[in-house]
Amino acid sequence: MTCAAPDLDESDPESVEEFAHAIADCLDAAWSDYFEEAGLEFSSPNRVYWHAPGHSPCGPFPNEDTAAFYCVANEGLYLGVEDIVEASAGNDEPEAYTFLLSHEYGHHVQGQSGMLAELHAARATANRDGEDELTRRNELQANCLGGVFLGASGDSLGHDRSEQDNILDDVARRSDSGGERTHGSQENGILWTLHGMDRMNPASCNTWVADEPLVR
Repeated sequence: MTCAAPDLDESDPESVEEFAHAIADCLDAAWSDYFEEAGLEFSSPNRVYWHAPGHSPCGPFPNEDTAAFYCVANEGLYLGVEDIVEASAGNDEPEAYTFLLSHEYGHHVQGQSGMLAELHAARATANRDGEDELTRRNELQANCLGGVFLGASGDSLGHDRSEQDNILDDVARRSDSGGERTHGSQENGILWTLHGMDRMNPASCNTWVADEPLVR
């Protein structure tokens, strides 16, 4: 697919927001095409880009160092314009923010396809370890779906090997650390992102049937 984004100045909130809107436009177009090919209905998420703390149907923001999130209750793609830069340690590589957006958009894709509804139903009867595993499968699938977009649009966005390496560094940074076990290990986060980038097919992102070691 053909996609374009403006230059990014991470120190300028207006530039960050303009960049985010451009990438979201690309995501809207890409996933509309995928759903149309599959014969499924699709609507784009609502974009909520914040510059100050606020509240969504899914809770307050920012919360627990969350600089971006998807809220299924109102199909909202929430992004803290300054917060994502702070959470990324001032990263000046635009592809890192492209990955963040494509991952959160992956949750919208899950919602549109009915997967989030099934996740919530399964979590309702699971124990704590089961809940964490379901959450990891969900988050790793969002990585893979984000990878599908990155693989399909990488050429037009100017992503070569160095940009891919920067994306994978960001994947590792956003994976589990310490005692948390909800987003997957760095190894599996990278594995599923690369899988999506390589296959460029949403059907390849079925983390729900993957062997347990692949979703740790």
